Parts: sequence; structure tokens; C-alpha cells
Amino acid sequence: MNNNTSLIWNIVLTLAVIVLYFLHFSGSNTGAAGTASDATGGRRIVYVQVDSLLRNYDYFEETQKELENKRFQLENELTNRGRSLENEIQFFQQKAQTMTLDQARATEAQLGKKQQDLIAYRDRSAQTLAQQEADKNSELYDLIYQYIEKYNKSNQYEYVLGYSKGGGILFADSTLNVTQKMIEGLNKEYKAKSGSATAAKDSADKK
Repeated sequence: MNNNTSLIWNIVLTLAVIVLYFLHFSGSNTGAAGTASDATGGRRIVYVQVDSLLRNYDYFEETQKELENKRFQLENELTNRGRSLENEIQFFQQKAQTMTLDQARATEAQLGKKQQDLIAYRDRSAQTLAQQEADKNSELYDLIYQYIEKYNKSNQYEYVLGYSKGGGILFADSTLNVTQKMIEGLNKEYKAKSGSATAAKDSADKK
């Protein structure tokens, strides 16, 4: 398999941090009084644990399973095609001495083309799968970003930080942690969208 088809979900962590990083609403009431848990130096700040968010976000989990199934199916298909071609080559090698020179050359050319076609198919499939993963990562980015904007309309935080082990934030007060609220809200929206999509599909199938 091409390395492009390996797990690309590490990119998601980077994307999520970018999404959550210093979301600032200009013109917000920077001097407005907040609770002791979310006010720091006159700024309203909260944070989200990125790893936990992704681990518990239903969209991320289901999408990862979907892509893993596609990778598994592609690997199996390539393995089966490769074995089939290998068997053909072995059969040709066994029968080559009984063929005329022209027959041997023609068969060898056919096998060479099959091998090239298989390599080209592998590369195309790997690129397609990599693009699908990139699209899903982008969609994940958008869903998180859009929800944070919606969430912040009622909370008016100046900064929503993305906290992850080994990241740029070395310490975060647990009272500023809104991860669970984000997870619940994201999963609620995803469940509603999934339900609407399923209902629409069922309605279309009945027609």
C-alpha cells in the first residue's frame, strides 16, 4: 500500500487545534464581568481538550471506522489481484518452454501490462482514499469551527483554546474546561443531522 493510505488522522489533531486556537470576537465586552471560573485578567477564556473531544465525537469515530473499512477492503482487493497475477506468471513460467517464441513474447507482454495496470490502479485508489480522508478532515474542521461560533454567541468568550498534551499550553485550570459541553453539543447536532439524512433516504427509497 502507498504511504498515502496510512492513517492520516494525526492531521486532525493539528486541524482541531487550529480550529480552536484563539477564536476572538472583536467588539466583545472585554471588560464585562464573568464568573471566577472563566475570567482571567479581565478576559473571558475557556479551553477544550482536543484529544478528548475527538475521542468522544461521534462523527469522528464513525468516519474513522468508515475509512478504516475502505482501507481494509482496498488492501484485500490488491492482495487478491496480486496473487492472481502471481499465479498467472508462475503458470507462464511453467509453460513457457512449450510455447513458440511469438506466443511467449505475447504472453509476457500481456502479463507486463497487467502488472502495470495493477500498479496504476493501486496508486489511483490510494490517491482517492487519501483525498477522501482529507475531505473528512476538512469537514471535521468545519463542524467543530461552526459549533464553536454558535456556542460562543451565547457565552461571548474572547478565547477558546485548544489544549492537548505536548501542545503549546503547559497548564490549564480545570475550571475553564468546557470539553464535555462541546462534546455534548456536537454529538447532539450530529445525531440530529444523521437522523434527518436517514429519514430523507428512507422517504426517497419508498418513492
